[in-house]
Amino acid sequence: MMTVLVFLWGLEYIAAKAALDVFKPLSLVCLKYMIGLVFLIITKIILDRRLPLKARDIPLFLICALFGDVLYFAGEYGAMAYLPVSVITILLAFVPCLSVVIEMLFYKNKPSGLIVAGVIVSVIGVAMVIGADISEFFQGKYIGYLLAFCAVISWNIYNFLTKDLSEKYRPLDLTLLQQVCAVLLVLPYTLCNLPDINVIDSQIIIGVLYLGVISSFIGFLIYVKAINVIGPTPCALYSNFLPVTTTFFGWILLHERVSPMQILGGLIVIASGAIVIRLKGKENDLQDVQQSV
Repeated sequence: MMTVLVFLWGLEYIAAKAALDVFKPLSLVCLKYMIGLVFLIITKIILDRRLPLKARDIPLFLICALFGDVLYFAGEYGAMAYLPVSVITILLAFVPCLSVVIEMLFYKNKPSGLIVAGVIVSVIGVAMVIGADISEFFQGKYIGYLLAFCAVISWNIYNFLTKDLSEKYRPLDLTLLQQVCAVLLVLPYTLCNLPDINVIDSQIIIGVLYLGVISSFIGFLIYVKAINVIGPTPCALYSNFLPVTTTFFGWILLHERVSPMQILGGLIVIASGAIVIRLKGKENDLQDVQQSV
């Protein structure tokens, strides 16, 4: 299941790249979630019509939607105007390593030496990816890197903020409520920035539908099912290989080129990120066992 999902999410970047020729990043986020919401609501009605939303959780839902849906995709989609999609996904693979740094700084967690080594190696890989573009860095590409890193930071903030909500709400309810909040946050902007309908062709429509139906709805169902079957750590490991499929589709469909230095740096980021995820999973399992004793 996760192998299929990695391919589906790899194509998401290709669809988004095409749609961004017409839509602004935040407008695309809004349309994507509005389409996905239709199917999520239908699924919710079929499975369970109850929606146990507590009023005191609404501010946290809005904040989570702001960081995890709005700012994350605004950074990711905005970076596509400056960088190849393959480079963006390589930078996004740095997420698990940055989460370790955040836990060290703000939660005083002490990771093992191997995890620290994995983070350091991942930083070296990111430096190689950026260093390969150093000649064009100050000619506009730095904006793309800043936007991509904003997405990485936003997603990490979201992961920490959503921990409390994930303990109170089921995955379908959590996703549904967050997407409603995301749409509410960006709908006013979207209504003021709609493109001319004459420039929207069939390719753009298919791309937006892909983002809404496949990425936001079907992708979510596959991911939740996979977590229940194989667990969160293996799912995170699969997701970390997303740059591989994205680079392949970017090369085939968008004719993007990535330098050998960026490929090497990307492999280092992916491998070190996978190691960190694996080791963190083992640490969490050990903590769970110790707490249950």
